[in-house]
Amino acid sequence: MKMMLRALLPFLLLWTAALQAAPDFPALSGRVVDEAALMSRKQAHQLTQQLTAFEKRSGIQLVVVSIDSLDGETIEEYGYQLGRHWGIGQKGKNNGVLLLIAQDERKVRIEVGYGLEGALPDAIAANIIHGRILPAFKRGDMVAGIMAGSQSIMKALAGEYQPVDQPKDDKSGGFWLFVLMVIAMIVLHNLRGGGGGSGRRRRAAYTAGGFGAGSSGGSFGGGGFSGGGGSFGGGGASGGW
Repeated sequence: MKMMLRALLPFLLLWTAALQAAPDFPALSGRVVDEAALMSRKQAHQLTQQLTAFEKRSGIQLVVVSIDSLDGETIEEYGYQLGRHWGIGQKGKNNGVLLLIAQDERKVRIEVGYGLEGALPDAIAANIIHGRILPAFKRGDMVAGIMAGSQSIMKALAGEYQPVDQPKDDKSGGFWLFVLMVIAMIVLHNLRGGGGGSGRRRRAAYTAGGFGAGSSGGSFGGGGFSGGGGSFGGGGASGGW
């Protein structure tokens, strides 16, 4: 017995250390988890309604979350771990997205599930952050940035997002980001079948409940909300203000 305990001791120590190192994630209380209190109750409710309608017609789960602190984690590490912990998106489709804001560190991230990395590539996520979200955050309007970011993510997933030029005061290598964004858009265009007709059919399918959806994963019907078992692998983009 003593020999067995001695053999298990290193594994127990590693397991204990892993538990201690795990971030203290907030509870998944809804499609808007505003732990940092960046929005009023009315604003959060309005955004929740938009995200609910988006999920009903697309099957994609988009969750907006604000936290006070990353507790020593990078926002990239925290983002994909939180997405996995909550299981955002449908199991098997992995069609979940997080818009994550860390108030103390002044960081924001769009975390993209495995199944949506083609529809929302890193270059487009970066353009949304630097072109739509950060300008509002830098002038102190957190709500405007959150709303603009959420709307832009939904448009990007519908194939309707129009990229914007990087702000002049942004020093994140805007030229190369733009080049990567153009390449990604060309690849996406080819994957979607090219011509305008296919794009129109795709948008029509989205409006009617496309993206292979109709009903969402998880218990979303009776007022409750939970993740559907989706997974994340670190796709997305980050920025700071």
